[in-house]
Amino acid sequence: MKEFDIIVIGAGAGTKLVTPPSLIGKKVAVFEKETPGGTCLNRGCIPSKMLIYPSELLRIADDSEKYPVHFKERPKADFKMIVQRLNETVKKDSDSIPVAYEKNPNIQYFHKQVRFVSNKVVSDGIESYTAPYIFIVVGTRPQIPNIPGLLDTPYWTSREALQAETLPKSMLCLGAGFISMELGCAYQSYGCDVVGITRGEILRGIDGEVRQELEAHLPFPIHKNVNIESVSYENKMFTVVGKDKTGNTIELSAERLLVATGIKPNTDDLGIEHTKIQLNENGYIQVNDELETDEPGIYSFGDVIGRYFYRHSANFEGEYLFQNLFQTSEKKPIQYPPVPGAVFTHPQIAHVGFTEEELIQKNIPYYKGVNPYSSSAMGMARMSNVGFVKVLVDASTEKVLGAHIIGEEASNLIHQLIFGMSLGAKLNDYLDMIYIHPAIAEITRNAFRKVRESKEKQGKKI
Repeated sequence: MKEFDIIVIGAGAGTKLVTPPSLIGKKVAVFEKETPGGTCLNRGCIPSKMLIYPSELLRIADDSEKYPVHFKERPKADFKMIVQRLNETVKKDSDSIPVAYEKNPNIQYFHKQVRFVSNKVVSDGIESYTAPYIFIVVGTRPQIPNIPGLLDTPYWTSREALQAETLPKSMLCLGAGFISMELGCAYQSYGCDVVGITRGEILRGIDGEVRQELEAHLPFPIHKNVNIESVSYENKMFTVVGKDKTGNTIELSAERLLVATGIKPNTDDLGIEHTKIQLNENGYIQVNDELETDEPGIYSFGDVIGRYFYRHSANFEGEYLFQNLFQTSEKKPIQYPPVPGAVFTHPQIAHVGFTEEELIQKNIPYYKGVNPYSSSAMGMARMSNVGFVKVLVDASTEKVLGAHIIGEEASNLIHQLIFGMSLGAKLNDYLDMIYIHPAIAEITRNAFRKVRESKEKQGKKI
């Protein structure tokens, strides 16, 4: 039995509990069965944005005629070189993680899978390991739907789509979550003929008005509310057959099929059954308000607990655990500040807090302000014809309950609202600021002015 102070299973967000504890003298063992860095570095956030950003440069050229700025021809992207750079950069970063660990005498890195054989004991099949503190940070993987014929085809998940050596002429995107929407937009910009198909609506969980705006300007068509009956692959072409809600048959064909219909937690091969750890009905690890499982001393965070599916929220949880367990004598439950998210589609989306639908469902009175990009000086300069900032303000406290942005630089523009919500800023705090003119942030100011107008119409003068 090898003994450590800390065992970390998963070298993605789990790295938050590797180096920091080692620097205060803790002996740490970290296990990773795939490549260090987790989904974010290897198969998600970082490589996808390295693919998406160049595709947005092509869109700038596409939109230039309205200014008018003329190109003799549309700029060309070297798709193969972009993907090659993407994979080389990701590999370099991933490979650097074990190298850094090897230089630290308090860290032992194991490139192997471990499973629980009993409470507080894991094994790689040869040796066993134990520690007073064990952190499970194993993330999720794509959920492949049970569609007749699908498993017999060379379909793509996001992993393959981010490693493609050549750009296909056509691609079907199965699913309408952020992965299929982001990659569909990017591939379409590079010149691939993209068509989406989903059994429901697009981007469930996003504010309804934002979804409507995205759907109105999405650069590729998408078939919604389709019950997919079969998938086949013949003569290097995929064919997807299904029925829409009216019973009409839909048949679509393309060179590639991207399957992005959801995710599942990586808990089915951990030996959880040999512990007191409990899973919910979807296989996610259950933790209390200190991120501890039902087995004392075993903690879990990140995607695998099913709360938030962002690397930034997983980082927050990891930093909380390090502080709460190793840097303070006063233990406190985790308290999440407003947790934002972004979808790097075209147009881009960012959000934080409640959607309007959630406020209605919870019967929370609110004021609403929506301002289009076009109704601002910078929007006029950019000739913006898409996008808006939407803010939802509590009718009683006048604090922001939710903010939703669709349009250029949405993921940057949202941070003013995240900051304000984190500090408990009220309506007048946003209105009393001096905003740079003409900056894109004036769209946010104008949205708050719309909130003021909404309040005044209800007879309550500010």
